[in-house]
Amino acid sequence: MKVENKEIFANNLSFYMEQKGVDRNTLCADLDLKYTTVRDWLKGITYPRIGKIELLANYFNINKSDLIENKISTAQPSDSLLEEITNTARKLSPENKKIVLRTSEELLESQNEEETKENEVSEVIQLYSYDYYDHAASAGTGQYLNDVRVERIELPVDIDADFVIPIKGDSMEPDYHDGDLVFIQTSVDLNNGVIGVFNYNGDAYIKQLVIDKDQAYLHSLNPAYKDMPITPDTDFRIIGEVVDLYREK
Repeated sequence: MKVENKEIFANNLSFYMEQKGVDRNTLCADLDLKYTTVRDWLKGITYPRIGKIELLANYFNINKSDLIENKISTAQPSDSLLEEITNTARKLSPENKKIVLRTSEELLESQNEEETKENEVSEVIQLYSYDYYDHAASAGTGQYLNDVRVERIELPVDIDADFVIPIKGDSMEPDYHDGDLVFIQTSVDLNNGVIGVFNYNGDAYIKQLVIDKDQAYLHSLNPAYKDMPITPDTDFRIIGEVVDLYREK
């Protein structure tokens, strides 16, 4: 799948979600989709199968082509300067044409190097500060999350979140890895299927909240881990929703 197709779908999906007035949580709940699946669609990381495209098209009351085709005109305006250069180059001798080609390639290489340097500098400068908890949210056996923000952390991404915590363990793989940093928006109420951080009998876990008719439980994406039932006897509290993650490259 071409990256361009993923980006087109991501832009179209975002447009129709905004037009309909639904967020990721609502879309997941209405269509019984995984939060991480929709997240990856919107980021252009993955591309849905035809069945999901049809499901989304019916939901938004649009054609499937409205989601997968680029509706923005790609016609480019005429470049009179380029035409002038081309017409002049046609009149040159073969040797001079080689000089023009070689010079153009050198200029393009130099231009690309300058753009790369500018992007690298921009990435270094663009740092955003977040409240950071030193205790990890367990993606495994549990880890206590205290109520004191101990420091600030700077990251090269701008995310609307209340604080950041590290992940410990592998129970949420393949989507979340040990050492990942997750961005949390505090909340006391989460919908079915949402990934969040929860206080479960005194320990903090990052899990998927599942709410069935007869029961509720915390679910691990890694099938090696058992579900954690939420009963009237469980000391349970929602800390917040995982809205994004940061992973060192």
